[in-house]
Amino acid sequence: MLTSLVVAMAVLAPFVTAQDPYHQDLTVSGIAQPPSRAHIFGTDELGRDVYSRIVFGSRISLFVAASSLALAAVVGIVLGTSAGMQGGTWDYIIMRLTDALLAFPVLVLAIAIAAAVGRGVSGLIIAIGAVNVPLFTRLARAQSLQLKGREFVVAATAVGAGAYRTIARHVLPNLMNTMIVQASVSISFAIIIEAALSFLGLGVQAPAPSWGLMIATARLRMASSPHLILAPGAVIILTVLGLNLLGDAMSDALDPRSGPAKRRWPQAGSL
Repeated sequence: MLTSLVVAMAVLAPFVTAQDPYHQDLTVSGIAQPPSRAHIFGTDELGRDVYSRIVFGSRISLFVAASSLALAAVVGIVLGTSAGMQGGTWDYIIMRLTDALLAFPVLVLAIAIAAAVGRGVSGLIIAIGAVNVPLFTRLARAQSLQLKGREFVVAATAVGAGAYRTIARHVLPNLMNTMIVQASVSISFAIIIEAALSFLGLGVQAPAPSWGLMIATARLRMASSPHLILAPGAVIILTVLGLNLLGDAMSDALDPRSGPAKRRWPQAGSL
């Protein structure tokens, strides 16, 4: 429910707010005003409507999170499946590089990558995608190793199917459920990283609306105008909570061993 509301807010942003998120009211009566009927979340330090900036900021957060995880999933699946199916030196190289990336704290690594590639939405997508690649790589490799010994993969190899055909026709379809669950769990963390990088000035740049950037610019008015931090902070918390609940629901729905699905799937040895 929470996730649906956030997605609907992002898609229907021009229709759920009549205010321009970039419009400034620099008069005394317009700067840092508390919530009112005209501005339900108040106005910021430049007289901009906080509610409209939160609504349009949801577009940036969801776009960055989805794009970065799509990038991480594609790269991670390619590296993980090739490492698991091919093995040998290539597997060793891929996994040692993956271990090296996992040795760094995620936020520190994201900051370093964002600083290297540059500020802005593109830098956010690359940085967040890069720190998630090791997760998808390890997961894809583990699943590939399990599938490598299954009868249908061995049979495909025995009849002369090449490595690429075997991966595309038999391995990847069996990885999708696991990858979808991982993506649904990781997307909430991606939103947190996006907000953190924008807060530090390495992500979305002003005057674009961003939840993390809104908190960063409002921290100096925390005592006099707490609504400037509470509003975007509450939205981040609710969005992450909704995405975590969605991830748990998808994990249960796609896992044949949990819930009602357990009764529909035959157990090993029952046939």
